[in-house]
Amino acid sequence: MASPCILFLLCVLSLIASTSSKPNTITLPLSPLFTKSSSSDPFQTIKLAASASLSRAHHLKHRKSGHNSSSPVKTPVYPKGYGGYSVDLKFGTPPQTLSFVLDTGSSLVWLPCSSRYTCSNCNFPNIDPTKNHTFIPKNSSSSEIVGCKNPKCGWLFGPDVHSRCQGCKPDAQNCTLNCPVYIIQYGLGSTAGLLLLENLNFPGKIVTDFLVGCSILSIRQPSGIAGFGRGKESLPSQMGLKRFSYCLISHRFDESPENSDLILQIDSTGGAKTRGLSYTPFHRNPSVNNSAFREYYYVTLRKVIVGGKQVKIPFKVLEPGSDGNGGTVVDSGSTFTFMEKPVYDLVAQEFEKQLANYTRAKDVETQSGLSPCFNFSGVKKVPFPELTFQFKGGAKMALPVANYFSLFGDAEVACLIIVSDGGAAGPARAGGPAIILGNYQQQNFYVEYDLENERFGFRPQSCKRSA
Repeated sequence: MASPCILFLLCVLSLIASTSSKPNTITLPLSPLFTKSSSSDPFQTIKLAASASLSRAHHLKHRKSGHNSSSPVKTPVYPKGYGGYSVDLKFGTPPQTLSFVLDTGSSLVWLPCSSRYTCSNCNFPNIDPTKNHTFIPKNSSSSEIVGCKNPKCGWLFGPDVHSRCQGCKPDAQNCTLNCPVYIIQYGLGSTAGLLLLENLNFPGKIVTDFLVGCSILSIRQPSGIAGFGRGKESLPSQMGLKRFSYCLISHRFDESPENSDLILQIDSTGGAKTRGLSYTPFHRNPSVNNSAFREYYYVTLRKVIVGGKQVKIPFKVLEPGSDGNGGTVVDSGSTFTFMEKPVYDLVAQEFEKQLANYTRAKDVETQSGLSPCFNFSGVKKVPFPELTFQFKGGAKMALPVANYFSLFGDAEVACLIIVSDGGAAGPARAGGPAIILGNYQQQNFYVEYDLENERFGFRPQSCKRSA
């Protein structure tokens, strides 16, 4: 259900809609977005990230469905302060540059829009409220509101959207009504607005008639979102990308000038594999009742290995069933990896067993929201068990310790950075993906989404440019 703030502004949006008139590789820099708490509590930042990861997992698990250039395009990816990674994109004529969260778990690309834009509960640290972060359609000669009869309106609202176009006769060819107002829910917030057709600008390349959301109101959204999911409205789908890839630098560079690259590949590469990458196939969720699951990038996780020992996870959890529940998705918009409680308990118990000689730091578990935590005071070299994810086809992702253990108190305490329902998080909520591979676990891996050949590739790599 939409929040009261969004419902309150729907009338405003409707008024704006009714009075408005229609007036290859790319590389982009990518940076982390991870909220630094202004509190003196050293555990507050990590606790906020854990809470945000759980909220994001609930959203993904229970979502309802409702070119001219042939050279690659690169753009920087920046580490920010609230748990994700951002890219700068340019929309309009002349171009207006805005920051977007890179999100492979959703599809719509939307931006804060118009001088009327309002964001509730958006007092994020390190965000300058005096800086103009909104897109102004009236300043763009290529901006056009999407009509109700436009096929792209149906990308969001489905093929029966015409039934919602009140006043448009079924055989009307030039209906002047606009596409309905969209409302999109995310883990910790939501956004609402109108759909536009705009120019998306890259060096040497312009994507015309790109469907983008013009959000008038958002709740707890620090910037626009660049949807890289599988939906028709996503950036990869609209650009016809054959593959895209990124390398996420460590979150310790949040809010720094450091960045890495997001690479958008337009041309076909045939079946060629990228050197050094291990691959596992993507697969589709078989659910017929929830089309939202079809937007996710599912991979088949075969084994979770802790310290060389395989954790015995039930097979039915690792494969999505006909009801759509189960399986593993890769999500750049989640901070910490999520595991449903039956999976998480088995993994956590194995870590506890292999670190049984060390005292549990129960106080830190309470303060941080993470578990298990161990006290390593006086230990010169901690024998952390290696965590490895093995996927279908044999591809193994052996994680660096920094990707799954967080250190506190001058490195005297370490906590497992994987979240789950239950306990302090509240009752377990089954359904949807059982495992969500978050961006914290993807740090310092080169990751490739090969859309042409339906496979996911990765290799360990330092993502810092100067490294």
